[in-house]
Amino acid sequence: PLTKPPARRCLPLPAVEPLLFLSTLSVALQGPLATQRWETSWGDGGAAASGVHQEVSGACFLLQEVEALVSHWNLYINLGGFFAGLFSVTLFGPWSDSVGRRPALILPAVGMTLQAAVYLLVMYLQLHVAYFLLGRILSGLWGDYNLILASCFAYVADITDKRSRTFRVAILEACLGIAGMLASIGGGQWRKAQGYINPFWLVLSASLAAALYAAFCLQESVKQPKPAKLFTLSHYKAVYRLYMAPENLSSRRALALYSVAFFLLVTVHFGARDIYVLYELGSPLCWAADLIGYGSAANYLVYLSSLGGLRLLQLCLEDTWVAEIGLLSNISGLVVISFATTTALMFTGYGILFLSMAATPVIRSKLSKLVSETEQGALFASIACVQGVCSLASAGIFNSLYSASLHFMRGFPFLFGAIILLIPAAILGWIEIWDSNHDYFHFSGASPSPAD
Repeated sequence: PLTKPPARRCLPLPAVEPLLFLSTLSVALQGPLATQRWETSWGDGGAAASGVHQEVSGACFLLQEVEALVSHWNLYINLGGFFAGLFSVTLFGPWSDSVGRRPALILPAVGMTLQAAVYLLVMYLQLHVAYFLLGRILSGLWGDYNLILASCFAYVADITDKRSRTFRVAILEACLGIAGMLASIGGGQWRKAQGYINPFWLVLSASLAAALYAAFCLQESVKQPKPAKLFTLSHYKAVYRLYMAPENLSSRRALALYSVAFFLLVTVHFGARDIYVLYELGSPLCWAADLIGYGSAANYLVYLSSLGGLRLLQLCLEDTWVAEIGLLSNISGLVVISFATTTALMFTGYGILFLSMAATPVIRSKLSKLVSETEQGALFASIACVQGVCSLASAGIFNSLYSASLHFMRGFPFLFGAIILLIPAAILGWIEIWDSNHDYFHFSGASPSPAD
């Protein structure tokens, strides 16, 4: 007998990239607009000057007092987001190993929507910049953008095998670049045409769309989700066991070393990104809003160029050596930018950074291969925690360095970052050489020396 075919229904999509794209679009559009907003208009009227830019002998320069003030407020807001999000990310991440990734993606998207709404309210009412801190804390309590990153990378780890994971992670990071590039170009032009408030409506819309996509369109990646308590210490213990469990000591050591390399790399990345706009606004560059948008777009374009470069280099090199080439690109680009006094030289530095984002997907992929399938949420929650510390460290170090170095070398923080990147380059190279020697001894049947 003929059987009735099953009714067709609209299946949820197994693609987390649109969600990350929308969230990144919101964050990337929000950052430069907020920074420029603080510089040109302080809610309490207490800023040092009615205009940030002044004409002196035909030259435009950014008031150093305002630059320092903006740097300090960046630090305060990052501190608020860090302390609010530190424990929520490590709570929601391991929880998602049981209940699934979708709840851990919906909650932070809702929090980002609330943050954008608070920012809009502050702008419409012309409140003091300190009120931005409220929106940042609200977003942090819901997990913030770091939880979205953690859950998205855990999602990719759930649905890929070890061989294809590095490139799939790189594709996910390329979404960061595409969204950031569109936000930078569109945000700069939009701000120039209509001011600051209207672009923030897109920030709100993108965050809300991300929440709706996670809730109604995204397929669950955890194979057998099951109910689990949220407010319990077992989630924090799961993160603790990743690094402190006595079994499999070599994997735990590699996990710790890769985490240190990731911490230094992302700290430099965040720190440089935080001060790019300030550096470009000030003398001698003195860029307008459209050039700032193009500069931010060039900075985000390296995600795409790094994706293509990683794919090509993987044909002939191991992932670790691809990461080393990416670090070399990063170091060289930062050195050039640190001495940039013209627009052409600044864009040259951005061009040299074309492979600078090839290292982070390699490290994320290697970290995910060191833990089991049921620990991916806890792992990427710990990495998100590391990113939170990176945000705090970069804000404290690079913004302070920028304020302190204005009088002798404006680009000194970029040079400092290039020097710091030599450490993760050494760590990755050492792990690769040690693993190669270990594999050789295992294959030949010889015993490694006690020093190994």
